[in-house]
Amino acid sequence: QVQLTESGGGLVQAGVSLRLSCTASGLTFGAYTMGWFRQAPGKEREFVATTSKSRSSTYYADSVKGRFTISRDNAKNTVYLQMNSLKPEDTAVYYCAARLWGVGGTGTSDYNYWGQGTQVTVSS
Repeated sequence: QVQLTESGGGLVQAGVSLRLSCTASGLTFGAYTMGWFRQAPGKEREFVATTSKSRSSTYYADSVKGRFTISRDNAKNTVYLQMNSLKPEDTAVYYCAARLWGVGGTGTSDYNYWGQGTQVTVSS
């Protein structure tokens, strides 16, 4: 059974950093493109970042480009999201997702498996 487990969320002030982690089990982690999405209250889930299987390519939403960095450690079956210079508008539940076929992918339907999410709240 595939499980994706996010951690690292919390309540922080604007301007600080957080690092989210997502550990996968039940799948061949290195075979999957990994992504991060987020969902704010009353809004649809939106794409944040994605990294290819080999870490050779990454892609970011314009809203986080230059502030967030996605990375992965295939030996630890873990993908990370380093979030710097956090803003109140970054407040959301953050989800990691795994995609078996293809690279990139900014739509929720592109991904096969999802974690339960971790809450990030940024106060002003």
